[in-house]
Amino acid sequence: MITSTSSLSTASQATVPGIDAVSYRAAMRYHAGAVVILSAGTPGDRTGLTATSVCSLSDTPPRLIACVNRSASAHELIRRTAAFGVNMLRAGQEELANVFAGRRGIERDDRFGAESWLSLATGAPILKSALVGLDCELVGEHAYDTHSIFVGEVRAVHQRDGDAPLVYFGGRFCALAP
Repeated sequence: MITSTSSLSTASQATVPGIDAVSYRAAMRYHAGAVVILSAGTPGDRTGLTATSVCSLSDTPPRLIACVNRSASAHELIRRTAAFGVNMLRAGQEELANVFAGRRGIERDDRFGAESWLSLATGAPILKSALVGLDCELVGEHAYDTHSIFVGEVRAVHQRDGDAPLVYFGGRFCALAP
């Protein structure tokens, strides 16, 4: 069952005095985050985006949250298919992160290019070469300001061992030693 909450009121969306969006983004660059590709859809109708806004919610049942801008192409596809993949990238996959971040002018299904993708329990695209791929069923959605918080229940996992994760820190991609 998918639950939804309406956006916050205009008054609560107001900018805090002294903190603008540019300053906030600059500060958040120093919050190290695992780089993931959120993916949705099936061949011919797939899209995805690079994100660091994913975290574990619970292990019983296994659930996570992913924050997605409502203007992102993946947003409506995640809602429509009620499924998404969380593909945790490994060191050396910076170019793939740039493609899915929209920095190469490649859009939607074309972003999946030469990479190999799996289909597990929900049918969401799972990157074979990712450090970890989590196949999630959408079980909740909560709207806040410009984003939705998607709650995914993990239905299947694809994992590779021994690789270093890709992280984003200080405005750039970095490898984290295993």
